[in-house]
Amino acid sequence: MRNVEVVVIGAGQAGLSSAYHLRRTGYEPDRDFVVLDHSPRPGGAWQFRWPTLTYGRVHGMHALPGMELTGADDTRPSAEVIGTYFDSYERTFGLRVRRPVDVRAVRERGGGRLLVETSAGSWATRALINATGTWDRPFWPRYSGQETFRGRQLHTAQYRGPQDFAGLRVIVVGGGTSAVQHLMEIAEVAAETTWVTRRPPAFREGPFDEDRGRAAVALVDERVRSGLPPQSVVSVTGLPMTEAMRQARERGVLDRLPMFERITPEGAVWADGRTVAADAILWATGFRAAVGHLAPLRLREPGGGIRVEGTRAVRDPRVHLVGYGPSASTIGANRFGRAAVREIQALLEHDERTAVPDVPPLPGSLAVSA
Repeated sequence: MRNVEVVVIGAGQAGLSSAYHLRRTGYEPDRDFVVLDHSPRPGGAWQFRWPTLTYGRVHGMHALPGMELTGADDTRPSAEVIGTYFDSYERTFGLRVRRPVDVRAVRERGGGRLLVETSAGSWATRALINATGTWDRPFWPRYSGQETFRGRQLHTAQYRGPQDFAGLRVIVVGGGTSAVQHLMEIAEVAAETTWVTRRPPAFREGPFDEDRGRAAVALVDERVRSGLPPQSVVSVTGLPMTEAMRQARERGVLDRLPMFERITPEGAVWADGRTVAADAILWATGFRAAVGHLAPLRLREPGGGIRVEGTRAVRDPRVHLVGYGPSASTIGANRFGRAAVREIQALLEHDERTAVPDVPPLPGSLAVSA
């Protein structure tokens, strides 16, 4: 077992931002902190994105602190562009990310430290930055008859491009940006597409300015402070209307139906008796925070989420969540990574100032045990 001051779990945008600010504060990799990442290579969740998501189609990618992403080819897959950028970033700042390392559990160790158990051994740490994101926890809704469907069912996490749906009848479920991107791609090659969402989609016209951004963060932050699971970004900000979306809407591709009542072997049925035949159902239904390894710490509130103040988990201030709730955006990850490091530094300095030295008793004195 190794002792460090800080363990960072995850090397996506949030984890790399946090590691960068740890280095700037004077913490040394391997000696003072360690970054653990379960992915096979640099790139965070971006490395798993489908090849047709080119860099030019990425919505809201913000540069990491201290190093801009310049000269990128908009026609290249985002997985390649951002993977190369993250790799260069790790090497430039000497972050020494350890991968692939699976974090299995984080427990109380005693003596003010947490125990991080992994596939590569254990670390005892005074503080933890959890930056695991959501990609590893795709959300699959459950509907009656789902197990009887004879076609293919897959989630965004398994989507590899529209070519897999050529000539098929496809139902796309979900009201987020990924659902719309999948739908527009698949409609070019499929025999028929049907778009289904729980709520009517809210399209947003005009730029997403600073005031709108602050308002969106405030709404997500309110849920997290109340101990509720964070909402998706699109549920707060709405879908940004692009020219491609406008054209797709004019062609009828974005004509939306409410959620079906049940799934049949041949497709789906609605409460009003409508039926749609399908060969495939694509669940673009989002992701949930990947925090199962924190379960031994019992951080969850009755509402199902982890209540956070700033970046600190209210139930254990040694645990900081970056990329969770209001920091679950590329720009938010940068800002909250810096905030987490400042809070950790203040906590560790306070602990050092208030620590009681272990002084042996004077000769002839009585040693009293509690």
